Amino acid sequence: MVNATGRLAPSPSGRLHIGHARTFLVAYWRARSQGAPVVLRIEDLDAGRCSPEHVDGVLEDLQWLGLEWDGPWRLQSDGLQAIRARAHALLERGLAYPCVCTRKEVALAQSAPHGDEGPRYPGTCRGRYASMETARAASGREPALRLVVPPGPIEFVDQLHGARAIDVQAQVGDFPLLTRAGEPSYQLAVVVDDARDGIGEVVRGGDLLEVTARQVLLQQLLGLATPRHLHVPLVVDAQGVRLAKRSAGLTLAELRARGIAAERLVAAVAASCGMAPRRAGAPRDYVDLFRLEQLSSTPQAFDSEAVSFYPA
Repeated sequence: MVNATGRLAPSPSGRLHIGHARTFLVAYWRARSQGAPVVLRIEDLDAGRCSPEHVDGVLEDLQWLGLEWDGPWRLQSDGLQAIRARAHALLERGLAYPCVCTRKEVALAQSAPHGDEGPRYPGTCRGRYASMETARAASGREPALRLVVPPGPIEFVDQLHGARAIDVQAQVGDFPLLTRAGEPSYQLAVVVDDARDGIGEVVRGGDLLEVTARQVLLQQLLGLATPRHLHVPLVVDAQGVRLAKRSAGLTLAELRARGIAAERLVAAVAASCGMAPRRAGAPRDYVDLFRLEQLSSTPQAFDSEAVSFYPA
C-alpha cells in the first residue's frame, strides 16, 4: 500500500493568511481522502523571524480553521541535532565541504550569474580545505557547509505539474547545508524531518516547486525515500499579487476579528478546488468531495470581501 501520510508544516514567522489556509486545507483533504494520517510540524529554525508568540498564533489559526492532525504536534527545532548529524555524515563521505565565503563575496564573484534566488555559488571553496578545523584555522572564519552538487538534471514528478528535470548545479551550484552559525538550511531540515515523520506525500505551495530537485538529490545521497509531491498554486489578491504574511485584510486573524466564520473560508477554498460548498462545513465535511483531478494548476485569486458571501 502506498504511504500517503501527509503533513502541515507552517513556519511561525507571522500570522497565516488565506494562501496558507488553502494549502493546508488541500494537504489535509489529500491525506484524509486516502485514509492517511496528518502530521503537524512547526518549522521554527529561522531564529531571526520565528518566535514563541508566532507559534501560538499559528496554532490558534489552524484550530480556528478546523484542521485536525494525528498525534502531538512538534517543533522542528526539537530535532536540530539529528539534522546537523546528517550534514556532517555527508561531510565525512566527501559529499559536502566547508565554505568560508561571505554572501558579499559570492555576489561579487564574476563567475556567479544571478538568478531569481540570487547568485549561483561558483564553487570557490570546493576542494580547498581538508576539514572544518582547517578552514577555520586558515580563514579565521567559522565555516558553513555546502553540498557537492553533481552536474545534470535531477528528475521528479509533481502530481499537478507533471514531470520535471532541473539541473541544480547549473541553477544554484553547491548549496548550503549548514550556515556559518551551524543552522541547517531549509533543504536539509525538511528532508531529514519528512523521513523522521514518515511522510509519504508532500503537499505545499507552488513557490517551492523548483527547490524540490535539491531535496530529491539530498534524499538520494542520504538513502532516504522520496515522497510524492503536490505543489498547490499560490493564492493572489484581487490585483494578481502573491499574498504575503503582511497582506492587509487577508490574514486569518483579521478575518476572525471581522467576524467572518471559518466555515465561510473553508467553503471558499473548497469552491476553488472544484468542490460544491456545503453549509456550515468544517474541513472534515469535504473529505469525501476532494478529487485531485479537480485542482487547477494556475494561481487562485481571493478577495477577503468575497469570502464572507459563502454560506455558513
